Amino acid sequence: MGKTDQGEVLAVIPARGGSKSIPRKNILPFAGHPLIAYSIAAARQSELVTRVIVSTDDEEIAAVSREYGAEVPFLRPPEYAQDATPDLPVYVHAVEWFAETEGYLPESVVQLRPTTPVRPPGMVDDGIQMLRARPDADSLRVVVPSGQNPHKMWRINDRGEMTPLLAAEGIEEPYNAPRQHLPPTYWQTGHLDIIRPNTLLEKSSMTGDLILSLVLDPRYTVDIDTRSDWEKAEWLIRYGGLDVVSPDKPGYGFPAQVDLIVFDFDGVFTDNRVWVDQNGVEQVAASRGDGMGISLLKKAGFDAVVLSTETNPVVTARCKKMGLPVVQGVDAKGEVLNKLLAERGIPGRNVVYVGNDVNDLPCFPLVGCAVAVADAHPDVLAKADLVLRSPGGFGAVRELCELVISVLGDQHEA
Repeated sequence: MGKTDQGEVLAVIPARGGSKSIPRKNILPFAGHPLIAYSIAAARQSELVTRVIVSTDDEEIAAVSREYGAEVPFLRPPEYAQDATPDLPVYVHAVEWFAETEGYLPESVVQLRPTTPVRPPGMVDDGIQMLRARPDADSLRVVVPSGQNPHKMWRINDRGEMTPLLAAEGIEEPYNAPRQHLPPTYWQTGHLDIIRPNTLLEKSSMTGDLILSLVLDPRYTVDIDTRSDWEKAEWLIRYGGLDVVSPDKPGYGFPAQVDLIVFDFDGVFTDNRVWVDQNGVEQVAASRGDGMGISLLKKAGFDAVVLSTETNPVVTARCKKMGLPVVQGVDAKGEVLNKLLAERGIPGRNVVYVGNDVNDLPCFPLVGCAVAVADAHPDVLAKADLVLRSPGGFGAVRELCELVISVLGDQHEA
């Protein structure tokens, strides 16, 4: 093995194309971005990772990975991309490829599995620093407290007789002991592994003998293997209230200059439901907080307008109260938006559009930043530059207004 490049940390994200449980899962839209983008973001947002690559056998995965800022310097050989291929040959191949091709040997290798996309900010750097502080350690893994204590687990022989899985020092029958009296145990997750190159190349192991632990809040526990796992993880990242690494563009994707913010109404200012009485009179529910958000936005010097398919007077009344101009009865939103921007002399690149349903999609390519509320249609979430944490009618507009002000500042001060 050659000399290690001190300070160099290589993040390797494994992503083969032949997933069986969820076909093409690595590049399917997950909460508004391809699944693999979350692992790429975790590496790129680290202050200590110096290089980010994706190891894949698939050209489409490679293209998506490059779009989100990762290198794909090689396509993984087919023999290392089979259903039963373990991690070790994949990582040995990557490290040896760099050593032979570039003479590059990092001090440590970070593994970030795409199937564990829910990660807290700072976790990667915390792990790197912990391993650096222990030169005697071979690797580090993230763990969470185990949901079920294995001291209460059993083996059963072919005669149906049980023997305990584990013994516990000082406890004669741990399987009969109260849970709080048992030694704590931990479950390894796919959030983060960090391995020294000599552990991979000389010890032929993904861990070696001395393995450090980084204990993670179990609320972040996610491992996507089935459709049910996928749905639960998407719910967690949107509504779980966790601080999560996101692949959103720097500055949340907002243009450097915002001349206009365009809002859809139903499903953005409302929760997309309507109450109808026996006379056909419709009512909707809206958030007072959104009205305050619009007030703050206007005071900060930003212009806004509502573009709505609906012709219902409730839209006019609500917009009038918020002091927002509104264009109603719009069928072809893209055409109307183009006309509106031409009349105002505003370039599309300086516009933010906020929507929730498929009739908003024609507007997305026309603007500098397309925003979706948290409970938007899946096609809208997949194409949005920014997905809000709040659903329509429950603070999404307030959230967007505060984001714009915090990121871009008060335009009166410009």
